[in-house]
Amino acid sequence: MTLKFEKLREGLIVSCQPVKGGPMDTAPIVVAFALAALAGGAQGLRIESAEYVRAVRAATDKPIIGLVKRDLEDFPTRITPWIEDVDALAEAGADIIAYDATLRARPVTTIELIRRIHSHGRLAMADCATIDDARAALSEGADIVGSTLSGYTGGTEPTEPDLELVRNMRALTSNVIAEGCIRTPDHAREALAAGAHSVVVGSAITRPEHVTSWFRSEMNQYLERGGARVS
Repeated sequence: MTLKFEKLREGLIVSCQPVKGGPMDTAPIVVAFALAALAGGAQGLRIESAEYVRAVRAATDKPIIGLVKRDLEDFPTRITPWIEDVDALAEAGADIIAYDATLRARPVTTIELIRRIHSHGRLAMADCATIDDARAALSEGADIVGSTLSGYTGGTEPTEPDLELVRNMRALTSNVIAEGCIRTPDHAREALAAGAHSVVVGSAITRPEHVTSWFRSEMNQYLERGGARVS
C-alpha cells in the first residue's frame, strides 16, 4: 500500500461529483467543493473525469480516487470501462483508480484494467456490488475493495448503506472503503465500526439537488399522512 492510501486510514473521503449537466458541473466548482471538504477535515477526495481530476490535483496534493463514468450502449458497466480512461486518470494525477468490478459484461476485462492501473504505479480500487465481486477482484490483484455499487446493478436503488457487505469484505481484506448511501454522521461512524478502512460520502455533501429532494420528500410524506398545518 502506498503512503497516500495509508493517509486515508480511518479517514473521510468526499466524493465531489456534481449532477451531470447541473449548475455545479464545472471544474471551478468541483475544485471549490474539494477544497471546502478538505478544510472541513476530509483526508481524501473521489473525483470523476480526467478533466476534474487534473483541476483538483492542481489545487491539492491530498489523495485522489479518480474514475470515469460512461453510459455504454452495449454494456451495463459505467465506471472506468476503457483502458484509455485509466491512462487519462493516471496522467491527470489520480493516486487510486476506481473501476466497476461487478461480474457483468464489459468492453475490457477487469484483469486488463488492473494491470494497466498498476503499470502506472497507481492503486486499483474495485467498486463492488456483492461479496463475490470483492473475492474475484482481490484474486485478480485489486488493492482495495469498495461497497460502492451495492444496490446499483438493478432494481430499486437503496437509501441505506450496505454495512453487511462492508463487514463481509473486511473478513477478506483490511483495505475496504465503505461507499454508497452514507448520508449521515451516524452512517459514517457505523461504517468504521463495520471495519471500513475509510469512508466515502458524496451526495450528502456535494449534491445539493439530492439533499434538497430528501428534505422535500420527508415533508411531502408528512403532509400526505395528514400532518398538521399551522394556519
